[in-house]
Amino acid sequence: MIARLARAAGAALAASLSLAAFAQADYPSRTITMIVPFPPGGVADITGRPVAEAMGRHLKQTVIVENKSGAGGGVGMQYVARAKPDGYTVLMALSSVSIIPEADKILGRSPMYQLDQLVPIARFTADPTVLAVRADSPWKSVKDLLEVARSAPGTIPYGSSGNYGTMHVPMEMLAAAGGAKMLHVPFTGAGPAVVALLGGSVDALSTGPSSIMGHLKGGKVRVLASWGETRHPALPDVPTLKELGYDAQFSQWTGLFVPAGTPEPVIAKLREAAKAVASDPTFLAALAKVQTPPQYLDQPQFRAFWEADARKLAEVVRKIGKVE
Repeated sequence: MIARLARAAGAALAASLSLAAFAQADYPSRTITMIVPFPPGGVADITGRPVAEAMGRHLKQTVIVENKSGAGGGVGMQYVARAKPDGYTVLMALSSVSIIPEADKILGRSPMYQLDQLVPIARFTADPTVLAVRADSPWKSVKDLLEVARSAPGTIPYGSSGNYGTMHVPMEMLAAAGGAKMLHVPFTGAGPAVVALLGGSVDALSTGPSSIMGHLKGGKVRVLASWGETRHPALPDVPTLKELGYDAQFSQWTGLFVPAGTPEPVIAKLREAAKAVASDPTFLAALAKVQTPPQYLDQPQFRAFWEADARKLAEVVRKIGKVE
């Protein structure tokens, strides 16, 4: 009896493994969902949609974008971290993917996810954020803005995509470097924060250039500086904070991730698709439209970059400390 049960169990296991192997070889056989953990209009969404379209053409399968926002991106990121690791749920993340677990620790709560629950596939862009104010703002320079923020602490409201997000962290870096204090007003994503800037609810923000390039061309916003190591190629007249004497540098990158445990054959196909996206004319045209240069990294290089960037950002978050 025991031997018969053992044989049956072995046969069942073999059948299960065979089906799993077939499913991986057949991947993708149905629609893939790309989670963008922010509302429409932000950098992750602006990059994610043309990536999804180009990936779909390469994989010969539909890739749909689902915006799942909340908690500065944490809701969508947690969703993917806990998703079935079969390649049918992928994440288009920003650098904030590295920040949220550290922020949760500082706030004394259980992390929404851990970094080892996600596997990097490829990086697509890595733009420094820029400091934007309305075109009718009285501030013509970073110096003007910081002088007011020093003389009247907390009177200049700035928007962000949420606590400790990629729009919050760089502004706090600037405030610390300039010995100033501004009022943080979190929103659910970059899109709503930009709308708030245009509508006068906030006076400034740090965001990826793609989020405000159209408004800049339309004369609705003014860009005072960037957090880049060097000047942005699309904004050659905009100085870096480093040039202006402020020790504040920050890059808002976009990258594709899958849940840990995703089979290697599936990861390999996604890497191939991501590589194809990086040279896809439609994708490149979409980036050119918002004047964002592609900065593709395949998995090994992206993993090394991500690990180093995560360590740096965790240190910045610890310096910011607890935010209520």
